[in-house]
Amino acid sequence: MTTTYLITLAVAVLAGLFVSRPAKKLQLPAVTAYLIAGILIGPYALGALGIDGLGFTSSEFIDSLDILSDCALGFIAFAIGNEFRLSQLKKTGRQATVIGIAQAMMAALLVDIVLIIVHFIMPDKLSLPSAIVLGAIATATAPAATLMVVRQYKAHGPLTDLLLPIVALDDAVGLIVFAVSIGIAKAIDSGTVDVISIIVNPLVEIIASLILGSVMGALLTFVERFFHSRSKRMSMCIAFVFLTVGLSMLEFEIGPVSLGFSSLLVCMMLGTVFCNMCDYSEELMERTDGWTTPLFIFFFVISGASLDFSVFSDVTIILIGIIFILTRAVGKISGTFLSAKAVGCSPDICKYLGITLLPQAGVALGMTITAQESLGADDASLIRSIVLFSILILELVGPMLTKMSLLKVGEIEPDKKTSARGVTSGSRK
Repeated sequence: MTTTYLITLAVAVLAGLFVSRPAKKLQLPAVTAYLIAGILIGPYALGALGIDGLGFTSSEFIDSLDILSDCALGFIAFAIGNEFRLSQLKKTGRQATVIGIAQAMMAALLVDIVLIIVHFIMPDKLSLPSAIVLGAIATATAPAATLMVVRQYKAHGPLTDLLLPIVALDDAVGLIVFAVSIGIAKAIDSGTVDVISIIVNPLVEIIASLILGSVMGALLTFVERFFHSRSKRMSMCIAFVFLTVGLSMLEFEIGPVSLGFSSLLVCMMLGTVFCNMCDYSEELMERTDGWTTPLFIFFFVISGASLDFSVFSDVTIILIGIIFILTRAVGKISGTFLSAKAVGCSPDICKYLGITLLPQAGVALGMTITAQESLGADDASLIRSIVLFSILILELVGPMLTKMSLLKVGEIEPDKKTSARGVTSGSRK
């Protein structure tokens, strides 16, 4: 079994690298290439041959690799935490906070309204609890795809400075909205209202995540002072991200209150505290980024292999899924436009920032799993299918839209990228 895992790991990374070559010629983001590679070696393509090691032969095999995905998300969140430097927040903190909350709430509100209307038109196809929960899931934006596009093209500028903090804030807002929505959905099903699960648990989770991340960040800053070698300091950062991801998976029951953590929030806070307390944090984070590149490739290849094409077999799922995607897009874009205008952002930011917030993946899947545990089988199955359909479309299209938006505002310059061989793209002589 170990041999199969190791060969599959190698095949996944190699597939991502080789597919990225034609993708580059087509001017597609590397993230899209990795997702396509995952589809090609996934259970619906090469993996269907059932040859161990040649691809992902089943969804169960993909699920068994969750630990690698969790670690990759931890490093992604750690890197996003680097965007919360106090010097930068003094310039963009107010704008990022207002826009982050507004766009998430607008997406949830519009999706709720439209899907509730769909419920009254097709009550046998879409239940009211499902409509309410899907509205909450619409808040979630995928930080991984956004960060990878920004890094690939070395994006920098006012829009990029706002984008990553907003994506990070989106997770906290989404947790609260989802907890309230799932509580309302359960109340509709059971006829009783549980205030603890609606209000107390999500607030406890967010506060506990911020505290744990802060403690780990301060501890990392203290411990790294005992080492002077760059390689040892980098190793210390990597060890702390692994440790923080592991600790964030712990769960406790304190009376009626469930104490859990959001891995994304904890690791973001780890990165935030570390980058503001450690004088060498920027250099160390850059070195850590280089180490994690193969892990990120594997993460996105797994994400591509996880995309479930069976959702296309149900016309109802496709119809509701399209409504969900379009309504969510309108909510994200309009909410961003109105709030960005209200806080005095430039016309380009008002116009294009919302488009960069469309990718959806890991956080939405986490919410879906919670919904499966909290609602009836029929509602849970419907929500999962619609969210999987949304992820299938938005993970493939979202990175390209993010790249397009950053190009439009002039914050990426692909013609100036240099290869490892020292040849500047687009400037051969």
